[in-house]
Amino acid sequence: MTFQSYILDEVTAALPRLGNRTYANDMQRYMKDIAPYFGIKTPARRQALKEIYRDAPIPTSEQLGKTARALWRMEEREYQYAACDMLSTYNSYLDKEFLAKHCEYLLTHKPWWDTVDSLGGGVVSPLTLRFHLLPLMNKWNKSDNVWLVRAAIQHQRGRKTDTDIPLLLKYCHDHAADHTFWVAKAIGWALRDLAYFDRPSVTKFLREHPELDRVAVREALKHA
Repeated sequence: MTFQSYILDEVTAALPRLGNRTYANDMQRYMKDIAPYFGIKTPARRQALKEIYRDAPIPTSEQLGKTARALWRMEEREYQYAACDMLSTYNSYLDKEFLAKHCEYLLTHKPWWDTVDSLGGGVVSPLTLRFHLLPLMNKWNKSDNVWLVRAAIQHQRGRKTDTDIPLLLKYCHDHAADHTFWVAKAIGWALRDLAYFDRPSVTKFLREHPELDRVAVREALKHA
């Protein structure tokens, strides 16, 4: 049995059994009807997936990409969450082509902040740190797609003193006049992370960019 067939068989058998209609209605409403839900809380989903991974064959990067795409095509949102969890768990098996070949597709299909940010933390950040994929991040940063821009701006979150500060500030500068909520929020979060160890750079950036959306400013100053 291949990795893909094993994961798809096991996940499609396990997740529906865990559903709760009351939770499903609440989750769908909270997520602005982006998709139907089974109604599975995150801890229960991840525990079920952890048990599935225990007996899974060792995957290749391409198998992970194809499996994630197959889960993405399924209707209930928990299948997309399962794909994100899977890629985060197996991110050490992902190669340097994965972001361009598969992750860009996932970021731009059925996109909403939940999957975009999950992929950002579990896939985009570790792979850009491992493979230094600056040309791809520059491409995403210049994209007309708001979710690729958001992923590019946030791709260094959590790196602390390993952050490429000039690059982070450049991406924020490039979109400082963009009042799209999801972009402004990404800028604010990126600046807030930077402020933990380099507040003078954030203060200077805010002073030099009075056009910055108030959402970005509020997030940047949240722990001032």
